[in-house]
Amino acid sequence: MAWPFSFGTLLGLEQGQPVGWLQLLALGLLAGQLDGARSWQRGAWLGGLFATVMQCATFWWLFISLHVYGGLAAPLTVLAIVLLSAALGLYYAAAGGVFVALAPARPVLRALFFASVWLLAELARVQLFTGFPWGEGGYAHVDGWARPLAAWIGVHGLTFAAAMLAAWLVFCLLAPQTRWRAALLGTVLGAAVAWLPVYNVGSSEPDPALAHPLSVLLLQGNIPQDEKFDAGTGVVTALRWYGEQLRDARAALVVAPETALPLLPQQLPEGYWQALQARFATGDQAALIGLPLGDYASGYSNSVVGLKPDPAALAAAAPPGPSAAPALPLPYRYDKHHLVPFGEVIPPGFQWFLDLMHIPLGDFNRGAVGQPSFAWQGQRLAPNICYEDLFGEELGARFVDPAQAPTIFVNLSNIGWFGNTLAIDQHLQISRMRSLEFGRPMIRATNTGATAIINHRGEVTHALPRHTRGALAGDVYGRSGITPYAWWVGRFGLWPLWLLGLTLPVLALLVRRRS
Repeated sequence: MAWPFSFGTLLGLEQGQPVGWLQLLALGLLAGQLDGARSWQRGAWLGGLFATVMQCATFWWLFISLHVYGGLAAPLTVLAIVLLSAALGLYYAAAGGVFVALAPARPVLRALFFASVWLLAELARVQLFTGFPWGEGGYAHVDGWARPLAAWIGVHGLTFAAAMLAAWLVFCLLAPQTRWRAALLGTVLGAAVAWLPVYNVGSSEPDPALAHPLSVLLLQGNIPQDEKFDAGTGVVTALRWYGEQLRDARAALVVAPETALPLLPQQLPEGYWQALQARFATGDQAALIGLPLGDYASGYSNSVVGLKPDPAALAAAAPPGPSAAPALPLPYRYDKHHLVPFGEVIPPGFQWFLDLMHIPLGDFNRGAVGQPSFAWQGQRLAPNICYEDLFGEELGARFVDPAQAPTIFVNLSNIGWFGNTLAIDQHLQISRMRSLEFGRPMIRATNTGATAIINHRGEVTHALPRHTRGALAGDVYGRSGITPYAWWVGRFGLWPLWLLGLTLPVLALLVRRRS
């Protein structure tokens, strides 16, 4: 998903960038080990061990949020990460056991069977118990041979394709009489992928209806996480810096990241929120600002507020009162739907964890799936907050009606919890995959990085250095049209992939029972 080291340039390895061939090699080695296992118990052990190590190596940076910022003792933090990885690894243990117990003999069918059970394990991690799909194998192929497939089958389909290819090559190499088939398959697959049209992803020109670019300014405050919610340090800095940037911006759209303003509107200094609303109530500029909303009675939400000129609302607004709720009606509001377990939604009995992490508002209400986009200058801007962009099937709900489909994705994040680590690079690759799947640009405004502009082909065109304070200016061309992936995932979610993954194991079981 992202190469973690500074060495490896001679092999074409760049720190923070995906390495597709290495993911194929790892899966191939696992498939070869499973192929030699003589019991389903051995297969389950191999699958679970592989997945546990894979996930520890992927999201080890949870150590920083739990230990450095949360204050959890280092040994307990390590244990917690290993236990989380092992619990998620149970899906892959089941896949390994099922493969050894039921896989057919012929190499091509064994490869399809391996890809099917591996896909089922990944889908279980994506959806069960709110889902935690960070680090799925398909993201390693955001560059390279699989790029054209993303707009057809999405990242989960790439996971299936990569597993099938890796297993096929290994099984053919293990069987000398079928080695020539591996080379033939590689040639056929490469030709097939190269032949696929790309449906609005490969076009170098914007759609005629969206021919004019949207000028954007993306803010990166770089507020240290241990100061972010401190009233005497981080809050003061955030209110001052973001307030100045929002006031002085000259772009058509200004975006401030997740909880850029770390207080509720009614908690802000007197006149602060009203001044922001008045700033964007006239003229030709708009803003998307991350901040919490709500109150004690109705609950709180991790939200994005959209401010733009609205003369009718301005004329009808009552004079603002001291320390009151916003005087002007909010023209747009997006509430985060996919909440982070423990960080944003607290299971019963775990209030102590919230207190330990020092998050003043850590138990949020959930927004709806498929909330409307923010309409501005002919664009339909679809916000998503933090790791919501991992869940393409939920973003896809906005594409059912092409007339209302987003033209630009907007991600507002704060990964300051995880320090200056690969979490930043990994999240950037995730956003790039969403651009490939839906044929849409993604603009990212983050607290510490990666603040970037990604075009509709999944290419980063502008980026700020991480862990610096600054504003990123650039032009973004929106896109219309619906990719094949956007069409089917918006209507059916992940059910087609569940059906694909279940078909071969069920058929194999039926064949074994009849024999």
